[in-house]
Amino acid sequence: MSLKLGVPSKGRLMEKTFDWFAARGITLSRTGSDREYAGAVEGAEGVELVLLAAGEIPRELAAGRIHLGVTGSDLVREKLAAWERQVGALTRLGFGHADLIIAVPRFWVDVETLDDLDAAAAAFRAAHGHRLRIATKYHRLVRDFLREAGVADYALVDSQGATEGTVKNETAEAIADITSTGETLRANHLKILSDGCVHRSEATLFKSRNAAWGDREVAALEQVKRMLELRD
Repeated sequence: MSLKLGVPSKGRLMEKTFDWFAARGITLSRTGSDREYAGAVEGAEGVELVLLAAGEIPRELAAGRIHLGVTGSDLVREKLAAWERQVGALTRLGFGHADLIIAVPRFWVDVETLDDLDAAAAAFRAAHGHRLRIATKYHRLVRDFLREAGVADYALVDSQGATEGTVKNETAEAIADITSTGETLRANHLKILSDGCVHRSEATLFKSRNAAWGDREVAALEQVKRMLELRD
């Protein structure tokens, strides 16, 4: 057995992850063609690279099929119930920043806060006979956040892409989505609630609590932690 490290298989997240490890003496690389999800590790003994879609890494960590994994903290919290019992965060990597936010139409001049949204949702249901719809793919995170904020009379509708356009297309009245710069929100005439940040996401190195940690895997982990200057 070897310690399996899961990292995103393509795009900027993969490139930045490779750069982050390389700066600390561990070289990660793809092998074969771009269509092959095979990789290699140099500089750390007993470590095997596993290339996965970022959204698959939380599941693989929870299942114990990989020992370490790099993915967004938003994906771990969304995809894993009681996530802290299944994985532990070893360190934030300093890139992949994005905020999961609640946004409403800009012309809703009286809706600036979550309390305003709660009042608007109640008025919407009274006027239209159904709950105000919030489009998102982050159902767990958004539901928990709104419950803690005391927002009621809403319904989450699933959106796996182009979430900002659901208001214009009249399939939702508000959205909860990831944003980095806010440009797409502004282009679709949406505004973020002043207290509507659900989670500030960042690429993070996670450790599986469910993987098989034999002597070889533990030794490899300790080596990796020393090289990355991690205390836990």
